[in-house]
Amino acid sequence: MIMIKITIDNIQVKAKAGTTILETALENDIYIPHLCYYPDLKPVGACRLCMVEIPGRGLTISCKTLVEKGMVVRTESPQTSKVRRTAVELLIVNHHADCLSSTKDTQCKLKEIATYVGIEEERLKRLRATTKTTPIDRSNPFFDREPDRCVLCGICVRTCEEIQGASAIDFAFRSYDTTISTFGNKPILESRCESCGECVVRCPVGALRPKDYQKPSREVKSVCTYCGVGCGIYLGVRDNSIVSVRGNTDSPANEGRLCVKGRFGYNFVNHPDRLTTPLIKKNGKFVEATWTEALELIAKKFSLYKKEQFAAIASARCTNEENYLVQKFTRAVMGTNNVDHCARLCHAPTVAGLAQSLGSGAMTNTISEIGLTACILAIGTNTTSAHPVIGLQVRKAAKHSAKLIVANPKEIDLCRFADVFIRHRPGTDIALLMGMMRVILDEGLYDLPFIEKRTEGFEAFKKTLSNFDMDFVEKTTGVDRKTIIKAARIYATSKPSTILYAMGICQHSHGTDNVLAISNLSLITGNIGKPSSGVNPLRGQNNVQGACDMGSLPNVYPGYQKVDDPEVKKKFESAWGVPLDPSRGLTHFEISDAAYDKKIKALYLVGENPILSEANASHVEDAIKRLEFFVVQDIFLTETAELADVVLPAASFAEKDGTFTNSERRVQRIHKAIEPVGNAKPDWWITCQIGKKLGGKGFDFSDPGEIMDEIASLVPNYKGISYDRLEKGGLQWPCLDYKHKGTQILHTERFATKSGKAKFISLEYRPSQEIPDSEYPLVLTTESSLYHYTSGAMTRRVDGLNILRKQELVEINPEDANRLGISDGQTVRITSRRGEVQAKAKVTDVPLPGVISMSIHFAETKTNLVTNAALDPISKTPETKVCAVKVCPVKSFNHREHRGKDIV
Repeated sequence: MIMIKITIDNIQVKAKAGTTILETALENDIYIPHLCYYPDLKPVGACRLCMVEIPGRGLTISCKTLVEKGMVVRTESPQTSKVRRTAVELLIVNHHADCLSSTKDTQCKLKEIATYVGIEEERLKRLRATTKTTPIDRSNPFFDREPDRCVLCGICVRTCEEIQGASAIDFAFRSYDTTISTFGNKPILESRCESCGECVVRCPVGALRPKDYQKPSREVKSVCTYCGVGCGIYLGVRDNSIVSVRGNTDSPANEGRLCVKGRFGYNFVNHPDRLTTPLIKKNGKFVEATWTEALELIAKKFSLYKKEQFAAIASARCTNEENYLVQKFTRAVMGTNNVDHCARLCHAPTVAGLAQSLGSGAMTNTISEIGLTACILAIGTNTTSAHPVIGLQVRKAAKHSAKLIVANPKEIDLCRFADVFIRHRPGTDIALLMGMMRVILDEGLYDLPFIEKRTEGFEAFKKTLSNFDMDFVEKTTGVDRKTIIKAARIYATSKPSTILYAMGICQHSHGTDNVLAISNLSLITGNIGKPSSGVNPLRGQNNVQGACDMGSLPNVYPGYQKVDDPEVKKKFESAWGVPLDPSRGLTHFEISDAAYDKKIKALYLVGENPILSEANASHVEDAIKRLEFFVVQDIFLTETAELADVVLPAASFAEKDGTFTNSERRVQRIHKAIEPVGNAKPDWWITCQIGKKLGGKGFDFSDPGEIMDEIASLVPNYKGISYDRLEKGGLQWPCLDYKHKGTQILHTERFATKSGKAKFISLEYRPSQEIPDSEYPLVLTTESSLYHYTSGAMTRRVDGLNILRKQELVEINPEDANRLGISDGQTVRITSRRGEVQAKAKVTDVPLPGVISMSIHFAETKTNLVTNAALDPISKTPETKVCAVKVCPVKSFNHREHRGKDIV
């Protein structure tokens, strides 16, 4: 970075070459009035308030003028004062808010500038003030839009276009009637606005402002509790309540940006439905209990069901420290490896597949690199809905000329920016990916030097590509071969290229093979171990990566150290002071099956809601009902918790300390912002109490920092991580000692395999376990909504999110709707071999003909009653992305037709 010296108001300052005068002034705490400038937007110079004078050159706009070596700048002069005063006066008389006297507009920058410039009310009286009155748009549940306060600075328009990529608003009409408007001048709720609030936080004059705003008395640094992006946030606290959330601009994961859930979805924390005291079921009804009563009952019962009769389900919503304790309790106290968590429902194929081929089952690169790549293959991910802030990086890359290939059975939002859209049939990813590699091989587009130096198994892998000629691939996927060939060429020839994927790859009966195919594609082109390249699985929940790292899996201890490795077993026995079981435990679905068969008799469930989130949910419910003793630990009385014998009230993320590990392997601190509601307790404390009641050793922790110290002593990738270091910012594992800065990019020099080389894995195409037939002619695939999260336990308790998406909708192609006599908004019945549900139809071109799509967010419509629990044989992950269904209209009762008739 080149630094130069300039002089501003007789003060010599250092400036970064290539920056503007205004940026340099602000960097050096020199105030220059401005309204239309915002640090992360392109300067436009529209407000004319940042005028400065350069001797010999006259007036210039400081937000657009670059600094030069030796430049002399005057921020105040008779000329600049006159220009500013005139500009401010014209803005005020056309601005309905009384900026000079109002006590409400404390955040109004126009008032601040008017005070600085010295505007006099007497001077304003000679100017004709505006008389136009425009109704306030109150349609959005989280913010209001008052056009008459607007000064047309354009910050909101540029934010929506440059940062968010939504372009929901723009300048409309002309001259005196110019305004900021949606397309067709409709209410903001009816536009393509994503309700992210980025425009609201940037508006300088309150024309966009949050509803029911309360100024926090203090702010506490933390991490968002929703998806795996791990956005840095500040929780606004007032009177032991969370009243606001703002993005942390210093966070590498999100650079201050937030989605609608991250910014506005916090009301669940103080919701009246929160559990506040332990509950014990007596005679079929819950009664309130003390912690002593609940813990003693749990200890008494759990002591009857040790080893193979016991299982625990940990939580991707809980901290690393809490997941570590759940698996430690299960192994060291209960004597079994029967512990798992929701990664089994989603990214278990990632852990199994990438560990096999690359030696590590995590994102190889960082989120911030995505926006700088030359090519993105986004396959099986609806990124802008499930990982919105990563979606911003994809949009950023596409705007900066990166090639974007979208492979998805649905025409998702990213298709607006795509160079190639591959709309393949659900479950045909192997054929598509292997077909692309066949093109790369046949056309000599592979990276032979990389393959020879850094991989093994290529010759055997090449032979399997002979099974994937274009005739087979085209017929299997339903995609024209020209599209596949084009995508293959773009991915192979663009350097660097990166792959993003999520549930659309993993939730299949061949999910691990899908992941291996992605790994093969990255290796054959040498797109790994370099900046802005790699294989990047996008984790669905805030700490699903950390829960895996912490060993909340039945086959590995913390740090992916195998339970059946004698040396590893000896290491943990020494650390925990107890003998350990050397056999692998049961996975999530195997636990359900064992409970159904009455082999598992006691279950400890932390922070999950499997009755809504697991495939073939009726089987899961039946299995839980067969348990002899069932304990649920959660923040709400979920649908699953209602079946429990004991319910323990847990603290939310805002009420405890700990760490989350995001999708890019970044370990970050969360800080306690408020006291837990009622008598709720942090999950780590609860598990420790249960462990101690059962005579367990090593549960005498006084705070989560001590737990992290134990983790660091046992997990090589976390060895250099401590709370003291994390206070300065997150660290990406591997972090091998206390001087190590963390690892931004994996596999730069060697892979984490025994040989140090990546492995090509030969693959065959296997169809999904359940394909359409004459009885069930449609394919159901599942999705995530931008406005809700997993089973909806948190987001369904945020009123505004329910307004934005209030119910389940089944998306169906017009071709199928017409054939079945289904109209938009009509209630339909969706039936599979396992069950049926009802939902309203949304007739749209988004899904392929023959494909319908639903979410799992709504308890009123339990989508997982119909999904298929056919398992991937390696990862044991269910095939929730493909199941055969039939759909028919639900005929409404016609009162006129049946008037006067007997109804039986």
